[in-house]
Order: sequence, then C-alpha cells, then structure tokens
Amino acid sequence: MPWRVLAFALGVFVLQQVAVLPAPTFLMVAAVVGALLWLAAWRRWHFLSIVGAALLGLAWAGGFAHWRLADALPEAWEGRDVAVTGVVTRLPQRFERGVRFVFEVEAADTPVPRRIALSWYRHIDVTADDETGEEVAAPGALPLPRVGERWRFVVRLKRPHGNANPHGFDYEGWLFERGIRATGYVRKAAETARLDTAVGGGWVSIERLREATRARMQRALPDHDYAGVLIALAVGDQNAIAPPLWRLFAATGITHLMSISGLHVTMIGALVAWLVAALWRRSARLPLVWPTQKAAALAGFAGACLYALLAGFGVPAQRTLYMLGVVAVAMLSGRSVAAPRVLGAALLLVLLVDPWAVLAAGFWLSFGAVALLFYIANGQLARRHWLIEWGRAQWAITLGMIPALLALFQQFSLVSPLANALAIPVVSLLVTPLALLGSVPGLGLVLQPAHAVLAFLMDFLSWLAALPGALWQQHAPPVWAIPLALAGTAWFLLPRGFPARWLGLVAFLPLFFIYPERPAPGALTLTVLDVGQGQAVHVQTATHDLIFDTGPGFTAEADSGNRILVPYLRAAGVQRLDALMVSHADNDHAGGAASLLAAVPVGSFMSSLPEFHPLLQKSALAGRRRCLDGDTWEWDGVRFRVLHPTPADYAGKRTTNAMSCVLRVDSEHGSVLIPGDIEGAAELELLARHGDNLRADVLVAPHHGGKRTSSAPFVSAVGAREVIFPVGYRNRFGHPRPEVVERYASTGARIHRTDQSGAVRVTLDGTGQLLAHERDVRRRYWHNAPVETIEKLP
Repeated sequence: MPWRVLAFALGVFVLQQVAVLPAPTFLMVAAVVGALLWLAAWRRWHFLSIVGAALLGLAWAGGFAHWRLADALPEAWEGRDVAVTGVVTRLPQRFERGVRFVFEVEAADTPVPRRIALSWYRHIDVTADDETGEEVAAPGALPLPRVGERWRFVVRLKRPHGNANPHGFDYEGWLFERGIRATGYVRKAAETARLDTAVGGGWVSIERLREATRARMQRALPDHDYAGVLIALAVGDQNAIAPPLWRLFAATGITHLMSISGLHVTMIGALVAWLVAALWRRSARLPLVWPTQKAAALAGFAGACLYALLAGFGVPAQRTLYMLGVVAVAMLSGRSVAAPRVLGAALLLVLLVDPWAVLAAGFWLSFGAVALLFYIANGQLARRHWLIEWGRAQWAITLGMIPALLALFQQFSLVSPLANALAIPVVSLLVTPLALLGSVPGLGLVLQPAHAVLAFLMDFLSWLAALPGALWQQHAPPVWAIPLALAGTAWFLLPRGFPARWLGLVAFLPLFFIYPERPAPGALTLTVLDVGQGQAVHVQTATHDLIFDTGPGFTAEADSGNRILVPYLRAAGVQRLDALMVSHADNDHAGGAASLLAAVPVGSFMSSLPEFHPLLQKSALAGRRRCLDGDTWEWDGVRFRVLHPTPADYAGKRTTNAMSCVLRVDSEHGSVLIPGDIEGAAELELLARHGDNLRADVLVAPHHGGKRTSSAPFVSAVGAREVIFPVGYRNRFGHPRPEVVERYASTGARIHRTDQSGAVRVTLDGTGQLLAHERDVRRRYWHNAPVETIEKLP
C-alpha cells in the first residue's frame, strides 16, 4: 500500500484521538505545509512527502470536525419544547414502546442541528391494507412515519450523551460519525401532522426503496426465525437481527457475513459481470463495438454499486466498491494496477468521504482482512491447489485478526475456521443471491428456500457454538501489545525459507499474559460505573471482586448487565465474581442482575429482595442469602460489613428503598460507604445503631441525591471527603437535588457525578487516594462534558 496514503490515514487517526480540536488557523497552516511538502518532495525526499501527507490528513479531518461541531444544539434549548418540520431520511426502527427514526430538520422555531434522532413513544396500532397487504395505521390513529415523508412535530431535544465506562461503547462518537447532533423524543401535541408523503431525492429515494423492500420481505416471511437475517443481507438493516443471533454469530466468528461484507459486494459484482459477459459473447456485433472484458467490468461495478447502495453503504461495502472501481477503471484504460495500490486507493477514498470511519470497528476489520490476504499472496511464484489456498487464507485471517478482536471486543472464536468454511460459500453463493432475488416484487416465494438453507446453516452454527471452549474471552490487552502482535503476524506469515518465523508467535504472548493491574493486599479500588439513572459499583481487592447493584434494565433483551457490566468485567480480567449484592428490588438497581448472573459465575448472592422476586427463583443461584446488619467478612486485608437492614426490617412492611442493603468497606488506607437507596428514616436508624461507625472517606450518595435523602445529621456523621452521585444525564427526577449537593459541599466534600464525569474510579492504597474520571481518561473532542483532570489527594 502506498506509504503516502498510510501517512494520510495516520493523520486522520491522530486527529480523532485528541481531546480538544486544533484551532482552524493551525489546521490551515498544517494543510499548506503538508501540500508543499507533498509536492516539493514527491520525487526526491520521500520521507518529507510522507510527513506532508500526514499533515494533510490531520488538516482534512480537523476541517470536517470543526464543520460538524458547529452544528450543535444550544445548551439553553435542552429539555424545552421545540416545533420542527422536516423529513424522515433513514429506515425507522420499531421498539417495544414505539418507533425511532432519523429526522432531517428543514425548519424550526429555534436553532437546532440539521440531523437529529427521535423516539416516538406511542402505541403501534396498525392494520393490513386490503389491496397491498402493507401495514397502515388503524382508523383514527396517526400514521407511522416512513422514509421520505415530511412531518411537523413538537419535540424535546438534548445534546448527544452516552455512558462513559472503561472499554465501553462510545455512543457519542457513534452519533457524531453519523452526523446526528441531538437526540430527543416526540411530544404529544395537536401540531403533530404528516405534511407530505413523498419528499426528497437521491439518498432518500434509495432509503425509500430499502424500506419498501424490507416491508415486502417481512410480509413474505411472517413468523420465520431467520427472516431478519435475510433482510439484513438484502438491505443492510442489521437491527432486523435479534440480539441472540448476534451472540451466536460472535461465538462462531461469522459476524462479518451477516452484515453487508465486502465479500457479498464482490460476489454480486462478479455475478453481474459473468452474466453480462455471457450475454455479450452471444452477440455477433457487440464484442466488435466494445470488448467483452470491458463491458463486463463496467457492468460488474454497476451491479456492485447498486447492491452497496441498497445495503446502506457501510464501510466494508464502500471499501469493496472503491476497490472494484479502481480495478474497473484500470481495465477500461488498459492498465494493470498492483493490489496494494487498489487497497490504498480504497482507503484514501473512504477517508476523504468520511474521516470518522476510523472510529468504527468495521473499518479496521475490513481493511485489515483484505490487507492480510494481499500480504500472503504477495511473492507467490506458483499457484497451489485451491483447497490449500483456501486453508492458508483462513489461517492468515484467523491469526491476523486476533490482535484487533482482542483490542476491540476482548474475545475471538476458536471455531471460526470451521464455521467460515461452510458459512462463506453458503451465505455468499446461495443465501445472499436468493435473498436479493426474493426481494424483487413478485418473487417472494424464492425467500422460502433461502430461509430453509439458512436454517440448516444455523443448526450447524448452534452446534459449533455449544462446543466447550468455542469462544475465547479474556481481559483487554495493553495498547502496546497490539502493534507488537501485528508485527509478529507479519513475521510469522512470511514465505517459507525465512529464518525463525516462529518468533512471530512469541510476539503474541503479551496479548494473553499481561494482565490488568489489581490492588495490592490491604488496598482496594472502587469503580462507580456510569449506567445512566441507576447504580452499579465494582469493589476490587487483590484477589476478590464484588459488584454492588447492577444498573437498570432497558428492554426485554437489553440492560446494564449485558450492555455495560459484562463487557466491563471481561475487559478488566474478572472472570468470576466472589459476591454480587443487589441492594433492593427497584429496576435501576436490579435491572441488569439476570444478564450478569447468566454470563459471569457468582460465588455469593446477597440481597434484600422479597422471596417471590424472579431473581430468587433461579435454581442455579448459589450462595444466596439476605443482607443482614452485622454480617462481616474479610478479603485480602480489606474488611466488609453490612449495616442494614436488620432481621426486624424483613418482618415488617417497608418500602423497597428502606430495605436497601448498606455496605461499608474498610482498608488500612481509607473507607467507603455504599448506602443504596435509603432515605431519611433509614438514615436516622443507621445513626442510632452505628453512630461514629458511619464515618467514611468516600460515599456513594444515597438514592442518587434525592430530596428525601442525605439529611444533615447523616451528612455530618459520614463526613466524606469524596461524594459520588450515580445519576443519569438530564434525568426526569432532577437528581441530584441542588440542596443535597450543597449540603455535602458545605462540609468541604468534593462532588463527583457520573453524568458529568462518566465512571468514577477511586483507588485507596499506600500512595493516597487516586481518583480518575472516565470522561477525562478517554476524552475526545466530540464528547459532551466539561474537561476535568485526574486528581491525586495527599
């Protein structure tokens, strides 16, 4: 691949890592200097031209970033009613309580971003049209929004904001890359109305075609288990695939096949090229007018382009399309182009069109896989049997993708070579062509054999996923180990004859054997995770781990357990929990417990849950016991004590908040108090029973700082220097209440809020108290939070 293109990509990547954007003047100077170095040193001083390319990449990405940041929602208009008129421009997605869609604003009564994401919480009341069979709104109900329709809404918006946790998903970056600069919901108002049913052209027309195709396929496959997979393969709607299927694909290493991969685009382009070539040769005149190869090349590119557009034009599809375009241009001009230049041209085009593509995991996996294939093919003097070539390619992809997969997801499939050996030909040569053919009006019956073939494949994948050790999961490797392992991959995959190729595998060892740092004996680390309006706390000692509360549940299939806690614990190297304590039954504290228990072995389960609670009905729940005042244990020189509730509390009728477990953790370097959701009465009871034993250095504020908590006597008795409020951004309860925050601040305590700081980590060890805010550690220029610093206390 040309070095200048790689340097340009490096400049783009560096820009996307900064916490504060360089000033426009700096970027202009960088662009001018970069262009001069590129042009002046093109022939003689290649290193300077490479530096110039990197500066151009930095300036290019920085200019786009300033332009997008300028399209922002003013803070003063967060949470206020705004009347907007605009067009639905992306496929609407239904969920349990309504529908979500992207809205391009044409007019508003106050400055709002051009592109916003809206949720419409409403009962979906639909019926089937008598003539077409399409879903339409029931009589008297507002119609469902469709692509290309113009609507008028009253909405409430907020600036993009997501949870910020170690190794967590950057939702704000995901929105920023898509140009969505505000999110919100539709208010129930008399002004709500559909103004036009068909607006826009270009991309909106393509999206309308995608929506019609999706609806047609849904009608052709009612109640079919894998209809969503066929829809995803045809139109790129990955939301159509249920979460359990995504977990199956991850366990077997075929996720790339069930989204629109470059392989699918290539196969469709090749199929179209073959058909055109076959027909072209049958003509006596056409080959004389234009050579068959050139006609097939142009037709293949056109077919690939149409499929890539129909499939949503994701990064893998873009990469493949640009590569095919370079090859097609070379064939039409009668030139030959080396494979690295083809890949380099595709990389450059992707970054010119979308400098934020480097934020997507698909960017690295897609370009990395193709680069590996080109790398092992380079320098071959003779072609081997196709089966040997296939096996060599599978081996190279499996080995070469391990560093990236561990860095991005902390897991990779050990059965992926077997799964891909069957899935690639089945999905690419049978299922995808049949799905596309069945999406054509009048050919819906073709989807039935496509579904039957897919069902056979799913049975095989389920069997593979059930094998012991099918999925390797581990801690997140250190950053420096990733490039070292990639270099080891390049060395190990060198052709036979190079000395000591086995040393390349040695470079993989740090990926697996450099573990995350844990506290020393007698020390502890407290991490209050950012789970929105809820609570989840991780207490870690030298060899033990405890989770206190598990955050909220969101939907039937998504909660803080599977979205936040399980990925966080895996990345932190925690493969087993010694204890899980669920303080009480409220959803914002217990909502993620079921997912966590299903994914991570737990030694002891403590709670104040009532006996009929679903969590307590699980037969596999071992070590179950009640939280009781007086329970104590010690791990690695750190003492744990439960302060509430008492046996008498279980005998009475108390609110769930009043029954919250209260945990105190003491080390030789400091103490922590985690009081769950107790309120004023329970605080007074604690004061009466424990008095001075409540004093702690770090306090997780009770009930998120609600108005009926943190009474003056309680605040004074605890005397915490650090107070952490686990709260959601702009939550509807107004937590933490200003008067409660002021009560703590008046004692000299320092205030930390997860909605502003992300996850808050406190380390109590011999060096003092080290506090780290995740939004500072992983700060990026698009994040919606004030810049703060990591502080170390004496």
